[in-house]
Amino acid sequence: MYQITLEQAADWWEVEAIFDTAFGPGRTGLSSYRLRDGVLPVDNLCFVARDEMGILAGCIRFWPIQIGDHEGLLLGPIAVHPTRQGEGLGGMLMAHALDRARELGWARVLLVGDASYYARFGFNKVDGVEMPPPTNPDRVLGQSLVPGGFDDVTGLVQPWKLK
Repeated sequence: MYQITLEQAADWWEVEAIFDTAFGPGRTGLSSYRLRDGVLPVDNLCFVARDEMGILAGCIRFWPIQIGDHEGLLLGPIAVHPTRQGEGLGGMLMAHALDRARELGWARVLLVGDASYYARFGFNKVDGVEMPPPTNPDRVLGQSLVPGGFDDVTGLVQPWKLK
């Protein structure tokens, strides 16, 4: 049994260790990380999952982005410790976080990933949305959190800009 709670400042080192384990220390060189430079994650959408002994087993973060003239969320990273994979924890984290994003009024979320894997969570390839290079356009996936959340949403994905 896992308890999902908001990520706290004290969780930072453990969360970063899981991300490094899952993706390697070179993960910060990915183009999606350029969208995070100088931008804070959406703190009320960053979650950790701990087992009954308090051991961190998985985590998920979201970042605010601009898609053309529209606001959105960038999901990622999401990771489950290798010793806990195959237990459905990633799906639990994903469902919990996406439900919370809907409750908070976010309209759309993007991620970069494998379409065949993320389709089970409601993500599909989005046309007209361009991630910074060198991102494969077939891996740019989106989910509308409200009806029509991606209607007429096109353009370059950029770091969050305060209005």
